[in-house]
Amino acid sequence: MLTKKQLAHIEKRLLEERARAQRALGLFDEMAKADRESGDSTLAAYTDHMADQGTEAMEREKAALFATKEGRYLYRIEEALRRLYNDPENFGKCHICGAELEFERLDALPHARYCIRCKRREEEEAA
Repeated sequence: MLTKKQLAHIEKRLLEERARAQRALGLFDEMAKADRESGDSTLAAYTDHMADQGTEAMEREKAALFATKEGRYLYRIEEALRRLYNDPENFGKCHICGAELEFERLDALPHARYCIRCKRREEEEAA
């Protein structure tokens, strides 16, 4: 079972990760807004070379993918904070086998839900 000091450390890590993900998503929103505003001109499509337009489309696609990945990550962080606040006695236990997750694992991946053994098994079954 994690000590109060360890739980406080994990909470701090989760809050830091949440802030980082929120900043990243905020930056994506700013970039998307600027992109929309620059594309509002009806002449915008005619001023760039076709290759430039393709590059811009690819960059928008990469930014959207990044936003969805960060969004999923932020959701996992929020879920971990909910588990930590609602049931601190059981935080850090594997959701499959109930084994205690090592503090080092939680420090590295504070939103982890599975022990290494169960996570490996899950990944092998998915492959």
